[in-house]
Amino acid sequence: MSHELLTSAEMGEADRLTIAAGPTDGIGLMRRAGQAVAAEVLRRYPAAAHVHVLCGPGNNGGDGYVVARILAGSATTVWASGPPRPDSDAALAAAECPIKPRPLSDFDAGLGSIVVDALYGAGLSKPLSGEAARAVDLVTDLHLPVVAVDLPSGISGDSGKVLGTSFSADLTVTFARKKPGHLLLPGRERCGEIVLADIGIGAQIIARLQPRTFENGPALWLRDLPVPAVDAHKYKRGHVGVFSGGPDATGAARLSALAAARSGAGAVTVLSPGNAMQVNAAHLTSIMLRRADDAADIETFVGERRPSAFVLGPGFGIGEKTRAFALALLASGQSAGASTGIDGLVFDADAITSFREAPDILFDAARRPDAPALVMTPHEGEFARLFPDIADDNALSKLDKAREAAAAANAVLVYKGADTVIAAPDGRAAINSNGAVWLATAGSGDVLSGITAGLLAQGVPAFEAACAAVWIHAEAGSRFGPGLIAEDLPLALVPVLRELVAAESGR
Repeated sequence: MSHELLTSAEMGEADRLTIAAGPTDGIGLMRRAGQAVAAEVLRRYPAAAHVHVLCGPGNNGGDGYVVARILAGSATTVWASGPPRPDSDAALAAAECPIKPRPLSDFDAGLGSIVVDALYGAGLSKPLSGEAARAVDLVTDLHLPVVAVDLPSGISGDSGKVLGTSFSADLTVTFARKKPGHLLLPGRERCGEIVLADIGIGAQIIARLQPRTFENGPALWLRDLPVPAVDAHKYKRGHVGVFSGGPDATGAARLSALAAARSGAGAVTVLSPGNAMQVNAAHLTSIMLRRADDAADIETFVGERRPSAFVLGPGFGIGEKTRAFALALLASGQSAGASTGIDGLVFDADAITSFREAPDILFDAARRPDAPALVMTPHEGEFARLFPDIADDNALSKLDKAREAAAAANAVLVYKGADTVIAAPDGRAAINSNGAVWLATAGSGDVLSGITAGLLAQGVPAFEAACAAVWIHAEAGSRFGPGLIAEDLPLALVPVLRELVAAESGR
């Protein structure tokens, strides 16, 4: 499995453990890394007029010296920002390279050239400046193709942030596992195509690190995807309740409800205020409808129908009623115990914003021992309203912010965006990488909430349900493509789910 993501520190530890286990040594790993990069250069740019290899003083530069040695039979120049540390693996690689390095301060290149960026990679911790920044400007101005070693220099491997300035690579070759900076924006946009090369760091070494960050995809949650048993009936497949807004704001709930049904929930009920019953009834066929005007109606519904999951927030309105409904749902598991069968809650949109003045009331309710699992799906604005101190801390990456928020709220946080991060209170986190621009349309988030609730209702654990929902939602959007509106998404889920169920059944 290669869906784990490693921080810069974890990657360094993976190198150390591999070397300690033998028989591979540090220079051996470096040679393999350089060979992997050189192979990609030769395969993709066989007609390059000149290859310029930019080498830093550390291990990333050492990889670059190996690349230059392999390419030495063609027009290749090495530009060094400084000599490697004496007796280091990088120094050995430099000594093996027959091309005498020239100072990076003199770097120049012509059209038809390509650049191998082996300056700093994922380990950079301070802004790129001086001669390195000048090299970035020159390469950018000439629009030269860039092959980055590990990560484009200037991109933080842990946060994806641009440190001062950075290369924009056409191809990035990284080793053993990807890093968070490969998937988090803006780093993801500057990596180009990413090739993951095996240099001999085995899965058993990665397992010893116990990574807590993952690239979101089926490998992370497919084993938890529900496949109905032969004796299944609709209530065995889970029952989802979706709260509707008033008569002029009912569409969002119906989108969520339809998505919950398409994702496999056996029964879905729209819980509507009395003044919106006729509006909802005119639009619902397979989705059930029930009146719910106050918290007492929720308690009655839970007792009678034993729902498995709820969606609260889409189109519901902001204010005291929303807070009361949210707290009643979080308390329902405590009053009725496990017999209620409530597996989880999804709070989105207005359910999140309604607690902006008193988030601790929500967080305290979610921390109670018998509260149902809570998934919250804020976009950036909603996140800032509920977690202002975390949102304002510019030292934190999006990954860090999602983790801190999940721990504070005791909830699975789906921090939405082009680089959606899903974080659990226990510290696990996943970064989504299949986001689709077509999903930037009104109602798309309501569909995501419904998918999540549908999976929760079928017994999928909260973190895995949220991860699966995000990936399935994005995959459906990508496959549909231009012209997508939110109403298209529930049906677009079908081929994606069909393939996933077939894959799970064939495991």
